[in-house]
Amino acid sequence: MAMKPALQAKLGASLALTPQLQQAIRLLQLSQLELEAELQAAVDANPMLTLDAPDPGREEAPSDGDPVEADTAASDVGGDEPEADEELPLDDWSTDDLPRGADADADAGLPDATESAAAADGLHEHLRWQLGMALRSPRDLVIADALVDALDEDGYLREPLEAVAGSLPGIAIDEIRAVLRLLQQCDPVGCGARDLAECLILQLGTLAPEVPGLALARHLVDGHLEALARQRPATLAEALGVPPGDVDAAAALIRGLDPRPGARLAPAATEYVQPDAIAIRRGGRWTVRMTRTPRLGLDRHYEGLIGRCRREDDAWLRGQLQEARWLIRALEHRGDTLRRVAEAIVAAQSGFLDHGPGAMRPLTLRDIAEPLGLHESTVSRATTRKYLRTPRGTFEFKHFFGVGLPGGDAGATSATAVQDRLRRMIEAEEPDRPLSDQALADRLGAEGIVIARRTVAKYREGLGIAPSSERGRR
Repeated sequence: MAMKPALQAKLGASLALTPQLQQAIRLLQLSQLELEAELQAAVDANPMLTLDAPDPGREEAPSDGDPVEADTAASDVGGDEPEADEELPLDDWSTDDLPRGADADADAGLPDATESAAAADGLHEHLRWQLGMALRSPRDLVIADALVDALDEDGYLREPLEAVAGSLPGIAIDEIRAVLRLLQQCDPVGCGARDLAECLILQLGTLAPEVPGLALARHLVDGHLEALARQRPATLAEALGVPPGDVDAAAALIRGLDPRPGARLAPAATEYVQPDAIAIRRGGRWTVRMTRTPRLGLDRHYEGLIGRCRREDDAWLRGQLQEARWLIRALEHRGDTLRRVAEAIVAAQSGFLDHGPGAMRPLTLRDIAEPLGLHESTVSRATTRKYLRTPRGTFEFKHFFGVGLPGGDAGATSATAVQDRLRRMIEAEEPDRPLSDQALADRLGAEGIVIARRTVAKYREGLGIAPSSERGRR
């Protein structure tokens, strides 16, 4: 039966974002460097605007009307009048004594000087240097250059050897294979592999023969990689006729290998981080000092032309003046919001600033949004790519947020605190008796922190710590 068209009236409510609100939202989600570029573009396009670039030697609280000296620009989180700086003045912070950045607490995961230098040169130059030290024949060096050039960013040789030979007239493929075998033993081991299985086999070849599960790991990589990814260890063990524990040990070895050995030596993109706020201890309390951002002002010359020009020009100038005022108000709103959010974060995480990651408390967007009368989405925008400089390093605002896990003195503890406790447990373990993930979960449970084994494994991997089967070979 055909349906007849009809009109219906529905009652509903929706939020219409005005251009001013859209502009405020856009400014809030910009990083410090992006904001500077945005304001410069606005000044270039609007003659009503002037830009007062920030002075690196001075800082301010954005809510104040005029630039002020750094020592008078702090907001006291505790509410008392600021006193003289205590403990660690800004100019006295030492990069040798204090951690730098969000990963500073996991010193074991930092690359050594050799790896850092290699990463600066890039994978291909790193391999060329090693091969140049090992090869003496100019003919072999030509082959080595061709093979290194053929590697992709992950270190794999995707081109067939015949294709490489085609670019080297007069050189036999057996000569190319001989140089390839040498390349595959260079650091990082696994480069020059033709596929994932060969890459993993090369890495397994560097392990001592007495390592538990090594023979089975080679067997799994050689012909059962897909089955290992799809099936449960118990099912695979039954199919292979081996004890489930053996499959677990072999799988642990394989998981500890690097499927993309060349990627960790790829030149990293340089990212410049400019802090939006600074946490300083004053009078026994943690305070927040906002860094100076560019200031916008009105060009009095062009403003004075309004009412004295032709009608068309006057209307255009009035429109530019209105847009300039909107942008100035949006910028002030952004600064005020960031200051309030930074103060709330510092107040909530003063334990972390005093005692380190072990004292990080659970914190959600709602915990910050409700007391400030803000929406959670606003707090989310205000914490993305905004950075707080502290005596313990410079961290993104989001670093201070995390869900709570059952346990601890206050009834819950943050994931960051659990990770710190986990790292300390592993550092204190006996070298010849490393703790398994389940043992670590049990010990945390004995301290009142309820956590699953798989969560322990996830946190351990996030800290860059190898599983117990590998730590036992240290």
